[in-house]
Amino acid sequence: MEKINLWENTPGNCSEAVTMDAFIPKERTTDGAVIIFPGGAYSHRAEHEGKGYAEFLFKQGIAAFVVNYRVAPFKFPLPLLDARRAIRFVRANALKFNINPDKIAVIGSSAGGHLISILSGYHEKIDFEGIDEIDDYSYEPNYQIFAYPLLALSNMNVSHFDSIKNLLGEEKLSEICNLDMTIDMKSAPYTFMWFTSDDDVNVKNILLYASKLKDLNLPFEMHVFQSGRHGLGLAEEYPHVAQWSKLLMNWLKEIKFIGGIN
Repeated sequence: MEKINLWENTPGNCSEAVTMDAFIPKERTTDGAVIIFPGGAYSHRAEHEGKGYAEFLFKQGIAAFVVNYRVAPFKFPLPLLDARRAIRFVRANALKFNINPDKIAVIGSSAGGHLISILSGYHEKIDFEGIDEIDDYSYEPNYQIFAYPLLALSNMNVSHFDSIKNLLGEEKLSEICNLDMTIDMKSAPYTFMWFTSDDDVNVKNILLYASKLKDLNLPFEMHVFQSGRHGLGLAEEYPHVAQWSKLLMNWLKEIKFIGGIN
């Protein structure tokens, strides 16, 4: 594992480096890469949804990067700035990492799922972008993978209040609707998503998202398992739910993400 600083000097009134952990296998099954955004309600980053996924992908011969994006007390748009920078950094260093810059997948769990949804759907320019040549690269992923994501920010019957508060700050909760209204799902990439039907973060998050994808005639694959708590990660203690990682690998083969090694 290699730890990478995303900036030489981190922008946004932050004295600490924002980093990304690279897991690059010697033997590859694909020239693509998966960039991982762990969940944690925008208050922390869950290791099992970061390093845990990266180690799984590494064993499958897939290059993986875990983004240590900023969480509370840092507010929006800094987590999004870090997410955009991570994808740009990987694309700018595609030759170094020996990857195809047009085969970038992202995976986000819970609040990390929300982060990748705005990564592919929120296109407003944000502060501190354009500071060097790395920012000339596109931040939009080619594929997105959701694990029990928070997607319906402004629907309080479906959403998760603590995540919203940590992302925006209590004094800016009125801006939730404004953020949702600027999401452009017409540019959503190939999508894989899964949830459990009794998750205490409402499964309607992906049902509503899938309905919008269908209305836009955009490709997606969705799996809803009968039961399992929130934050399962690879779900080793729930063998039925744990099938999701095998289903993901099958999907990556189906969309030709796996393969293409020179």
